[in-house]
Amino acid sequence: MTRDTRQPLLPKPPWIKVRIGHGADYARVSRILREHRLHTVCEEALCPNQGQCWGHGRATILILGDACSRSCRFCHVASTPPVPCDAGEPARVAEAVRLTGLSDVVITSVTRDDLPDGGSAAWAETVRCIRREVPGILLEVLIPDFGGSEPALRAVLDAGPDVVGHNLETVPSRYAATRPQAVYQRSLELLRRAHDAGFITKTAVMVGVGETDAEVVEVMRDARDAGCDIFFIGQYLQPTRDHLPVMRYVEPAQFEVFRKAGEAMGFPVVVSAPLVRSSFHDAGQESYVRRRLKR
Repeated sequence: MTRDTRQPLLPKPPWIKVRIGHGADYARVSRILREHRLHTVCEEALCPNQGQCWGHGRATILILGDACSRSCRFCHVASTPPVPCDAGEPARVAEAVRLTGLSDVVITSVTRDDLPDGGSAAWAETVRCIRREVPGILLEVLIPDFGGSEPALRAVLDAGPDVVGHNLETVPSRYAATRPQAVYQRSLELLRRAHDAGFITKTAVMVGVGETDAEVVEVMRDARDAGCDIFFIGQYLQPTRDHLPVMRYVEPAQFEVFRKAGEAMGFPVVVSAPLVRSSFHDAGQESYVRRRLKR
């Protein structure tokens, strides 16, 4: 018998309470997305807020398949070989968004380093299709780094999303252990370029993967210096025993310290709590975005 040498799991503290999806709105959104053969990061990444967000008219749709070309140790999305792009996917996404009646949608994707343009053409077409089908919807994109390609980023920006998100995920010292194929400065530069192009920009980090509190604050400062408007912080939760272990559970009081630090830096929106995820529905963010867009 093979002995299990994996690190023992830390017991979850009482403030980690996962909200299970339920209710009529949740069931209706789920049915429509499945009928259109679409994936959601809410499901693929085992998001604890899925029911709450869907019930508030917000969902995060995963495009370009459900297999990623990278192998980040914290992520539950499969890292099997990616499949060919589906030319009909952008239209199906837009139709599903229209049928669900969502008022706020996030589009994200797996990373497609296997594609010459990183999938940016499919990204741009998806945004354009949604704009045609549901003109007034709040449209947030949570994009990969496209390998640092400026033309790929420009293709997505030219399609006209409302919010451009790209997650820094963790502090620089933990990149090798958590997301070895990513580059911290490359991600910062993407946020800076989107900001300089006039877009509302957003990023998020997870805590509990071996960082210090001071490092988290330093990442917040870096993001703000890059022009980032919205910063989300949440607790990392290990998806399976084969993923990166949780190194610590950050107490709610410390999340409040992070929030205050971000506000003092000038972030218009800081959302910081254990179960926060980057596409989490937050009324403060929605209000800020609508004010900026004058909608």
